[in-house]
Amino acid sequence: MSAPIDPEKNTAKSTATVACNNSPHNATTNPVQYLDPKSQSRRDFIQGTGVAVVASATLGGVSFESARAASPDTPSATLTPIAITINGQVHQLQVDARWTLVEVLRDQLNLTGTKIGCDRSECGACTVLMNGKAVYACSQLAVWADGADVLTVEGLAQNGNLSPLQQAFVDHNGPQCGFCTSGQLMSATALLQNSPSPDANQVRAALVGNLCRCSNYMAIVEAVVATGAVTGAAVAGKPDTPRRGLSV
Repeated sequence: MSAPIDPEKNTAKSTATVACNNSPHNATTNPVQYLDPKSQSRRDFIQGTGVAVVASATLGGVSFESARAASPDTPSATLTPIAITINGQVHQLQVDARWTLVEVLRDQLNLTGTKIGCDRSECGACTVLMNGKAVYACSQLAVWADGADVLTVEGLAQNGNLSPLQQAFVDHNGPQCGFCTSGQLMSATALLQNSPSPDANQVRAALVGNLCRCSNYMAIVEAVVATGAVTGAAVAGKPDTPRRGLSV
């Protein structure tokens, strides 16, 4: 058993030492801390173990943050050149093979209209159009998009004017908090490209993969149906006009 500790000389350093050496065995072989009421008060014991816990948490945090802060352009990272057409503009990029499309859009190109929600293909907030098809950008590696034509929510408005779909969302109070709105708009754009005049059931089926945590589904469906009533008639009158996401 260790010698009694003089309370008058008990400092944070000596307290930590006592806490580590107060077990029947050395702390190296037995890290469990024991309270000896004859040589140590309850307060001293708690203070000593607290120092150890804080020190351990701090060191662990430094290691974790260092891992997160590791830059992708370190020698160990391999970058791959890709070319993506985004909203009509070609981008030549160097990307890490681990980056997803949504990370490149937001972090490399500052196209932050595409949101990261669940980050696992469940909420639809990151929806974009790739080669005319609605996809979850959080589940598409950027290297897979090499040579692809991508449309994001930033590409819907033209010359400072909202697209008919965006304006319909405003008119029908489609956005609430707005976090899911960009994904809803992109899924609806894909629908309107293929079905210019969808009914409410078709809209619901097309947007089933887009969650609205504000539960504003009725207004969103109304906005898409109203858009189809206008743009669908225009497309029907011009059958040879190609339908692109930019016009919806």
